[in-house]
Amino acid sequence: MRRWLGAAVLSALLLACSGQRLTQANVDEVSEGMTKKQVESILGPPTAVDAKDFMMLKRTTYTYRQSNGTVTILFKDDKVVAKSSTLPK
Repeated sequence: MRRWLGAAVLSALLLACSGQRLTQANVDEVSEGMTKKQVESILGPPTAVDAKDFMMLKRTTYTYRQSNGTVTILFKDDKVVAKSSTLPK
């Protein structure tokens, strides 16, 4: 029981911390050419990842979801090429 409770508390803390990182101000810090590691240092780990490997091109989409909006970051060859956000300003 104690382990389960400890795991639940840790999960809640991690979710709370990552939610605070997902703000429009932080999304504005993400710029074209950044690496995945740089984006994760600003926004934290994504809630979903979609990776597609074409013959000469690697495309990855990071999606961040929370109750007040969604952020999508598109990488080509592991560099940011586009982003979109539905977070409030």
